[in-house]
Amino acid sequence: MTTKTAERRPTRADAGHPHPAPPPAGAARRRLAEQARAWAFLLGGLICFALFSWYPAIRAIVIAFQKYTPGNPPQWVGTANFTRVLHDPEFGAAWRNTLTFTVLALLIGFAVPFLLALVLNELRHAKAFFRVVVYLPVMIPPVVSALLWKWFYDPGAGLANEVLRALHLPTSQWTNGTDTALVSLVLVATWANMGGTVLIYLAALQSIPGELYEAAELDGANLLQRIRHVTVPQTRFVILMLMLLQIIATMQVFTEPFVITGGGPENATVTVLYLIYKYAFLYNDFGGACALSVMLLVLLALFSALYLRLTRSGSGQEDA
Repeated sequence: MTTKTAERRPTRADAGHPHPAPPPAGAARRRLAEQARAWAFLLGGLICFALFSWYPAIRAIVIAFQKYTPGNPPQWVGTANFTRVLHDPEFGAAWRNTLTFTVLALLIGFAVPFLLALVLNELRHAKAFFRVVVYLPVMIPPVVSALLWKWFYDPGAGLANEVLRALHLPTSQWTNGTDTALVSLVLVATWANMGGTVLIYLAALQSIPGELYEAAELDGANLLQRIRHVTVPQTRFVILMLMLLQIIATMQVFTEPFVITGGGPENATVTVLYLIYKYAFLYNDFGGACALSVMLLVLLALFSALYLRLTRSGSGQEDA
């Protein structure tokens, strides 16, 4: 006697919870092909980062603990490079100049772009022209810009002193004076890099609702009060982000002291990055250069972590 297997009839529970149909094999292959193409496009960038960014950074950390000279096998020396760098008389001057440069760049490089953005935001005509004029220095190569300012600051026939003589004002030594050299370089860096900052500030200003200014005017607020109580609070997140990015950038200043002053006069413009260059290419001390680089890396990593934290918290507030 044979028995037949009874066919299972669909129940009410099955109707309420239908089993998902497996994706067709063609769709799965297409998805894998798309992912493979995406990784193929990313591969070039990943290789460039690995060869020119990640590998040099890791290699520099390793060399910081070695006695390394080209042509000779490296020798592990522990923290000897850090100790030697810390006792270098130029070490304190380099960090002092770098921190002073950063503070001056924040005071000048924050106020000037913000004021220019306010002026551009109030213009009614030729906005595009003035935006191009403000952004033009960014498009000039940094070395070319530094060479132009080197001629501008020349104590003899430089344009700066010629203008002062025409106005019957006392001339200055500019980059040749120990008291004025660092401030002169700050002016160069501010002029060369403020274009992008102005445009970012301008975009933030244009995103402020006009109703806030109208309400402030109805309350009798003048221009300065509107800036203080409306403009600054509405753009405080952008201001804070740009300040952190400016700190990270100015801590790595190199082109201006290298091209214009050569670290002088009397080490008045030697910066940390310029001292790293001197250790590596003038003293042939790659271990000391990498040790100093690691110190700068740690400090910049702290500011970068703060920047990322504030960026995430700010984006979370905007989403809320």
